[in-house]
Amino acid sequence: MAHPYHHALSSVKKWGGTVEDYLACHEFFDASKLILADFRHRALRHHAEGIFLLEQVHGKTLTLSTGRVIPTRWVGEQHVREDLGFIPSFADWARSIRAEAWMGRTQKIEPEVDPHLADPVREVS
Repeated sequence: MAHPYHHALSSVKKWGGTVEDYLACHEFFDASKLILADFRHRALRHHAEGIFLLEQVHGKTLTLSTGRVIPTRWVGEQHVREDLGFIPSFADWARSIRAEAWMGRTQKIEPEVDPHLADPVREVS
């Protein structure tokens, strides 16, 4: 797995500036290693929606130390492509997750919390 520092070096090679100009963006993608320390961490942000999230967190553009302004999206796309070879959708990841019974369990709480759905026989006057 590439380290965010190495992704940042790659960004410097592509667009100029310094490692520090890019490091926070690349760390954003790999922050999920905090909860899952293997390649599966990528399912959380290494996809098209994750790149949009990068823009929301870090802004639409980056101003490099050289004064050059580049789209933040470019950095996100670079990171994901370097790790996966293409930019998947979240649906691509989700299709590869094996469904387990616990994932689909739901508890009907509506009758317990919505007074309009309460059973009138069980109501006490």
